[in-house]
Amino acid sequence: MTSDGARRARPGPVPAVSVAAMPEPDPACISLRWARALLTGLAAGGLRTLVLSPGSRSTPVVLAAQRTPELELIPILDERSAGFFALGAARASGRPVALLATSGSAPAHWYPAVIEASETGVPLVLLAADRPPTLRGFGANQTIDQTRLFGAFAREAHDPGLPQPDAAALAAVAALGRRCAAVALGPRPGPVQINLPFPEPLVPAPDCDTALPEAVTTSTAARGWPEQSAPDAGPCAAALPPGRGLVVVGPGLFRPDFAPALREAARRLALPVLADPLSGLRFGAAADGVLTHYDALLRNAAAARALRPDWVLRFGGAPVSKVLGRWLTGVPALLVDPAGGWRDPEHGVLRRLVADPAAVCAALTPAGDLDPAWAARWEAAEHRVQALAAARLADAPWCEAQMIRTLLAHIPPGEALLCANSLPIRQLDTWSGSRAEALTVHGNRGASGIDGQLSSLAGLCHGGPPCWGLLGDLSAVHDLSGWLLAEHLRRPLIVIDNGGGRIFDYLPQHGLPGFEPLWRTPVAPGFAGLAAAFGLVHQRVTGADALKRALDAATRNGAPASARRALIELGIDADASRSLHRAFWDAVAAAQL
Repeated sequence: MTSDGARRARPGPVPAVSVAAMPEPDPACISLRWARALLTGLAAGGLRTLVLSPGSRSTPVVLAAQRTPELELIPILDERSAGFFALGAARASGRPVALLATSGSAPAHWYPAVIEASETGVPLVLLAADRPPTLRGFGANQTIDQTRLFGAFAREAHDPGLPQPDAAALAAVAALGRRCAAVALGPRPGPVQINLPFPEPLVPAPDCDTALPEAVTTSTAARGWPEQSAPDAGPCAAALPPGRGLVVVGPGLFRPDFAPALREAARRLALPVLADPLSGLRFGAAADGVLTHYDALLRNAAAARALRPDWVLRFGGAPVSKVLGRWLTGVPALLVDPAGGWRDPEHGVLRRLVADPAAVCAALTPAGDLDPAWAARWEAAEHRVQALAAARLADAPWCEAQMIRTLLAHIPPGEALLCANSLPIRQLDTWSGSRAEALTVHGNRGASGIDGQLSSLAGLCHGGPPCWGLLGDLSAVHDLSGWLLAEHLRRPLIVIDNGGGRIFDYLPQHGLPGFEPLWRTPVAPGFAGLAAAFGLVHQRVTGADALKRALDAATRNGAPASARRALIELGIDADASRSLHRAFWDAVAAAQL
């Protein structure tokens, strides 16, 4: 028998409540506002471009982006191509660029571009739409664990969970957007991932209120604040090591104040400066006094011994030239890297400065007496190799060497060039020399893949000045999805048709059994047909005069768009080209330098 108190405490039936009295919140509307808050924060951090690939689960972000006036939306079907397009656009603009894809395997197609962005310090924001966390691991369609999809290649990876409707949650996700933009641009720039799970339904009702609360709009009102200052260069004020020094500037995205600061430091300290083709120092005012023919010069054993320094001051990544890299092995190095990386494939770095390169140059002081004859000897050797190159090319058969010099002479000042990896960038390194007119040379040298070249070129054209493309036949075919982006091209695409991967003609694999199909892998895609299919005017060129006429047509004032958006296919006799290169290197090796 129970007491009256216990009887009174027993719960009774729950009264029915009409659905009309307590309407269920619209999950799609909550997702849309959540995505709007995130994009508002990203825009406050400098994001202006969102490259998206079609999908269902990413719908809330697409709808939010349409309501974010600061953002430009660029749809690209293939996620792999989209990744490289975003890479090029971010590199050209200096701003973070966002990628958006649906759930499952779709964001995995960004991986090669993410690796490249990580290795070269290009700011990307990776927005990977996802299914709700309750579906992970249960065999749900198009659902994988995306939370740390890019591993060590993402500077940060965030999984903020399902969208929430309250003002505090919206302010928090807006703050996450600002943070991710700042990290992508920070002292160690690179990709940042945000995993975004969204429940169904994904399309809100027409009466969805997308206005953001004051907690979000107030926190993003400071977008006009000055940008973060450069890293402190205080620790670099110590004297340089004693002895003969050398400056090597590898690939890098340097601030405009670096080149004049380095030029002044090199003059003041009598230091030779070796400039990689992707350093930004070979072309324009920065080219004054830099050395560019070291790859050939160091093939001369006597010169390589006589010019070996006691120490090297390094900026940027590993140089394109393997000859230079091997020659630097064992030389103590001082590495300047404002991002805090440790780019030291020769394992010679004894000290690393996490400091602004221009500030380092201004603070450098000599350890002892200067030796002007040291820099003068390098300059004399440089001039001698220049003369040997000119003599060799004067009566040489048509090959990449003349093509590179002709191309560089025709690209207007202030424009850009994307050079593909493998053999083209090495030939550019050997034959480009320098020029007085400004030119920016781009290359995906972080991981040095041949993938995504056309997509990167399209992104560069979209995000910066007109950019030319110099690709090998394999890299042009490898990125077939990039041909869909040809509408973004504003200057000719130049493709070297030399019968496949001719880089292997210069490597020990040359001559192995099965060399042609297994290493060189020639392709015959029919570039005329490819060009026609994607709206490019095709022209095949097999000599210097024909190339000059094609380039003149593309660069003259009033040239039609068809001349500027053209495919120039260069027919090259690869065996003759290889013979020319080896004859040049042999002449340098035998010369008195």
